[in-house]
Parts: sequence; C-alpha cells; structure tokens
Amino acid sequence: MGKQLTVNTQADDVAMAFVSARREARALDSYPGTKPQELQAAYTIQDRAIQIDGRKVVGWKVGRINPPLDGTLGSNRLSGPIFADSVIDAAGGEVPDMPVFVGGFAAGEAEMLLHVAPGFNGAVPTDDAGTKLLLDDIRLGIEIASSPYPGINTDGPPVTVSDFGNNAGLVQGPALEGWRDLDLCAIPVRSEIDGQTVGAATAADMLDGPYGAVRFLLTNLIARGMDVSQGLWVSTGAITGVHEIGIGQSFRAVFEGCGDVRCRVVAATPR
Repeated sequence: MGKQLTVNTQADDVAMAFVSARREARALDSYPGTKPQELQAAYTIQDRAIQIDGRKVVGWKVGRINPPLDGTLGSNRLSGPIFADSVIDAAGGEVPDMPVFVGGFAAGEAEMLLHVAPGFNGAVPTDDAGTKLLLDDIRLGIEIASSPYPGINTDGPPVTVSDFGNNAGLVQGPALEGWRDLDLCAIPVRSEIDGQTVGAATAADMLDGPYGAVRFLLTNLIARGMDVSQGLWVSTGAITGVHEIGIGQSFRAVFEGCGDVRCRVVAATPR
C-alpha cells in the first residue's frame, strides 16, 4: 500500500507539473520528477494529467516506438490525447497559426486522420477490412508535436507518453475523397518547412499502416478503461518523420493526388 501511494503521489506531481507548464506556456528545464521507465507508469501519469487538465478529449495521436525499445517496452506504438480546443479545421485551405512551447520541443508531422464513428462496441477488428467498417471519415492532416520539456523525445517513449504523448494540436485538412476504395499505404506524402522538402515517404513504412494504428489505439484505450463508444479521431502516425520546427516557420503536408494541409507555427501563450 505504501509503495502504491508513493507511485500515485509521484504520478500526480509529474502530471500537475506538466499541466501547469502547458497552461502557463512555460518551458521546463528538466523533467519534473522521476522519469518513468515503463509504459504502464507513463500512462498512469498521462491519465492523471488528462483528469487534472479537464478539457474535452476528441481524439488521440499514435506514435511509433522503434526497435529495440519496442521489445523492451512490450509495444511498438504509443498514444496521447488530443483536446478539442487544439483541433483546427483547415479543410478550406486555411493556414492556421498553431502554438508550440518556446524553450521546449516543437515539430510538425504529416499524418492521416481517421475517425472512428460513434457506436463502437468494444470488439477490436483484426484486419483492415474490419477496421474500415468502424470509420466514417478520413482527413489529411498535420499533428503539431510540442512539449514544455525539450527532452520529451530523446528521453525515450515512456517520457513521451507521460506528457500527453508530445501532442499540442491537430490541423484537419480536406477529406480524403473515395477513401474506402483507396490504398492508404500507396499515397506518396511529402513534408515541407518554409517550402523546403524535409521528408517524403508512404504509410507503407508505418508498421501495419493507418488502420493498424486504429486497432492499436482502441486496444490501448480499452485496456486503460476509456470509453471509446462516442466516436474519436485517430492521428495515425508521422508518415515522413518528426520534423523539428521553429517559431514563425510554416509546415505543409502534401498527399500526392489527394490534397495538402498547411499551418504556421507561433509561440504558445498562457491560457
């Protein structure tokens, strides 16, 4: 009991420190507590931070855990919440300002955004065909990855998980027309910063692809006791990589033959 109380207290302290830093748009010079070494401990911090933060969660980001850490940690992906007030609709070609934490970490990522329709009953499909049946929309998108702590990525996946999976926002671009008949893994994707290409790839390089990310996320959330029946967005993973970006720079994600999404990065302010 004493050990469990200590663990919970530490999780609360770290969660509160991250939530406070994000609210105040204040960088953290060091990790605010003992760094989690396992994913379960990291998700305990994340879950507590979601409660403390109090904002509505409308989706989740999924990120990759690379070898050999995937074997050590027992998972090849991770997740983090996306809050309603951090989602910007840019389907009409708008170029929204997306805030990141000055002195922390900031990056842009080209991602496909898949929407699980309301009414999911908890039976996670085992293949892409079954996963498609759960969806009612796919958008082209950009995830803005940012944390007040600059070591959020370099310190390892459990640390990434502990601060909302390093998510700070989502830009929803145009709908992917005809997605039910498309091979998502065959679409060439390019990322640009200020007009310069910084990465190019397809989703075929992303483990079992965007649909696999949905299956991972639903399994992950159910195991954590989350209600997934109301519908949710899944930002399915960085297709061309995690591209660090600075204040004032612009990010563009190009999905060849399908459309593009743009945003500009600005300094976060207290909320």
